[in-house]
Amino acid sequence: MSVDIVLGLQWGDEGKGKIVDKLSENADVVVRFQGGANAGHTVYYEDNKIVLHLIPSGIIHKGTICIIGNGVVLDPEILAEEISYLNKFNIKCSGKLFISKRAHLVFPFHKGMDRYIEEFMKKGQLGTTKRGIGPAYTDKFRRIGIRVGDLYNDDYFENQLEKIVNYYNLQFSKIFKEEEIDYKKMRNHFLNYRNLLYRYVKNTEEMLYKYQQEGKRILLEGAQAGLLDIDYGTYPYVTSSNTTLGGVFTGSSVSPFMIKNVYGVTKAYTTRVGAGPFPTIFKDENFANEFRDKAGEYGAATGRPRNCGWLDLVALKHTVKINYITKIILTKLDEISGIDKLKICTEYNINGEKTDIFPPEIYKLNIVEPIYTELSGWDDDISSVRDRKLLPDNAKKYLQFIEDYIGVPIDIISVGKFREDIIQRKD
Repeated sequence: MSVDIVLGLQWGDEGKGKIVDKLSENADVVVRFQGGANAGHTVYYEDNKIVLHLIPSGIIHKGTICIIGNGVVLDPEILAEEISYLNKFNIKCSGKLFISKRAHLVFPFHKGMDRYIEEFMKKGQLGTTKRGIGPAYTDKFRRIGIRVGDLYNDDYFENQLEKIVNYYNLQFSKIFKEEEIDYKKMRNHFLNYRNLLYRYVKNTEEMLYKYQQEGKRILLEGAQAGLLDIDYGTYPYVTSSNTTLGGVFTGSSVSPFMIKNVYGVTKAYTTRVGAGPFPTIFKDENFANEFRDKAGEYGAATGRPRNCGWLDLVALKHTVKINYITKIILTKLDEISGIDKLKICTEYNINGEKTDIFPPEIYKLNIVEPIYTELSGWDDDISSVRDRKLLPDNAKKYLQFIEDYIGVPIDIISVGKFREDIIQRKD
């Protein structure tokens, strides 16, 4: 078994970029299997902060192959920006980065539709990043989408693009009263990306089959997280793809029989951006603002301020179960240092009934009253600790409480922003 998987367990922003960066040190291949440029993975390279949206975090390692899988929706404009951005740090993508021919393309009209729908919904807005991800996935499943490999057949590409442009123009003009798309400009704009992408576009499914047969060490990284999964998340306030374990296999072609570890990443607290229920959100606005600034809780992709709250173990156990997590990675433990009393949600009260089961119904999640267990905090600076045994007693109790509740061991603890700022389980 040569495949490890890294999945987010909350509403995203758990620090998966740093974790993938660290685990990539021992990986031959890193694969991104879903999502688009609405994700933001932050890593540090030679003291430089690097934010990636499409390219897997493993790209900063010289010997690591990085693959953008078929489950991703690819915005060529943002990809071009990322490749140029990485060049500034002398991180080369040529010969290391490969893109599935089956990945679907994100067009400017997808972004326009994203924006128009949000404005049209008014009070019912989902809080999307407006990067065209939902409309691109919609076209994929409506079977009118255009894939990366289609760029290399002029007749097919132009015929498909003309049909989809006509389809969108009808909606833009009749429903949203917006300016129509110029087909020729759109065609020429995207044909310009053909040369840029050419060296990276491959039949990655064949590559991955070969790598598995050879016993290469493969690491798969997801974007967003379990509570944003289109099926298992807080629907409809979710993303447009399967962020959970099933999406790994359909979005990459890697075999489920090759799995070694399924790592689940969670913060020591909870955050969320965009609209949707958030049962354990901090109620004290002043405390919430101070905590957000201290912890740097602003979106890597959008800069949006994240709502912050106490750790929700009911939600966490839900995503642990649906992903069959074998090991937990807990990030940002250092950010809750200095809080006198820490709360952990262990049950929900829904209309007078207590439950430790995360409900599928959005109307129930909207009225949840969290039931907390209170634990004592600690004041120590733990950023330099590298052995779990050397953590403050109350920090060790906090970690043990989590493990006892969810029934899965915490394998890695992040206590700072840099790659080396981790505590690895030794037993």
